[in-house]
Amino acid sequence: MYAAVRRYEGVTDPTQAGRLVSEGFVPLMQKIPGFVAYYWADAGNGVMFSTSVFEDQAGAEESVSRATDFVRDELASLMPNPPQVMAGEVVAFA
Repeated sequence: MYAAVRRYEGVTDPTQAGRLVSEGFVPLMQKIPGFVAYYWADAGNGVMFSTSVFEDQAGAEESVSRATDFVRDELASLMPNPPQVMAGEVVAFA
């Protein structure tokens, strides 16, 4: 399995961002081959992050690409700063 984590700072409206992600982005993620799970979380103080889990590296990389496009096209006014992105092989899980 592979995971990708994206951290967004300076989110201006976490409630609206969560709604748009849930309604618009989650369905896109579920269509990527190898999809396992997706989580969107509010860390407070304008910080939100996502975790995407896929069966293979190609799915994780595709999720990063689709997230970039979705934020640019649908969330730019709510998320003005580029995310910090990390991705890699899952080496332990429960």
